[in-house]
Amino acid sequence: MTMTSKKPQSNRRLLLGSILPVTLVVLWEAASKMGLIEAHLLPAPSVIIASLYQMVLEGTLWGHLGSTLTRVFAGFFIGTLAAIIVGSLVGYLKIFEELVDPIIQALRSIPSLAWVPLFILWMGIGETSKVTLIAVGVFFPVYLNMVAGIRGVDRKLIEVGKIYGFTSFQIVRRIILPASLPSFLTGIRSGLGLGWMFVVAAEIMGASKGLGYLLIVGQNTYSPDTIIGSILLFAILGKLTDWFLKMIEERSLRWQDSLANQH
Repeated sequence: MTMTSKKPQSNRRLLLGSILPVTLVVLWEAASKMGLIEAHLLPAPSVIIASLYQMVLEGTLWGHLGSTLTRVFAGFFIGTLAAIIVGSLVGYLKIFEELVDPIIQALRSIPSLAWVPLFILWMGIGETSKVTLIAVGVFFPVYLNMVAGIRGVDRKLIEVGKIYGFTSFQIVRRIILPASLPSFLTGIRSGLGLGWMFVVAAEIMGASKGLGYLLIVGQNTYSPDTIIGSILLFAILGKLTDWFLKMIEERSLRWQDSLANQH
C-alpha cells in the first residue's frame, strides 16, 4: 500500500465515521428548537457548547481536563507496566501461572466501586487512591491479553528457534514478543477504555477538579448542560486516545498478513 493511497482511505474512514454523530447532533438540535425535548432534561447541543465555552473563557475547563488526563495517564502507565511484568511471568512460566493466576482471576471479579472505600481507608482521598483505582482497572484487560498472547504462541515457532540455536533471550525477543504483540495491543486499548471508566469513580472520591467532579457539580446544581458537557468531553477524549493507540497498533502490525491489512 502506498502513502498516496492511504490518505484518501483515511479521509474516507473519517467521513463515514462522522456521518452518524453529525446527523444525531443535527436532529437533537432541531428537536430541541422545536420544543420536542424538554430543555431542563436534555439541553440543545448549542446550549451545552455555550456552557463549555463559558468555562473556557473563565479558564476553569483546562484545569478540569488537565486533572483528569493526568490521572488517567498515570493510572494507565502504572497499570500497564504492572500487567506487562506479571502477565509475562504468568504467560511464560507455568509455575508462576499456577501460583499467581488464581488470585488474579478472583480479584478481577471484584466490582470497581467496591475498591473505592478500601482505597480511601488506606490512602485517603488524595491523588494516590485515585491513580491506584484507575491502575487497577487498566491492569486486568492488559494482563489477560498479555497472558493469552504469550500462551497462544505457536510452539512450532519456538522449536524452530531452538533448531537455529536461539538463546532464551532471542526466543523471547524474536519469536514470543512479535507473536504476542497483536493480543497485547488489543489489551492496552481495552485497558485505556476501562481507565476512562474508572476515572469517574476515582474523581467521585472527594476530587476538587476533573470531569468526574464536574458531573457531581452539575448534579448538585441541577445543571444538565454541565453534566452532558462533561459526558461528551469524556467521549471525545476517550475516542482521541483510542484513535492514537489504534494508529500505533496499525503501524506496529503492518507485517501481518491479516484481513485488516488487505487494503
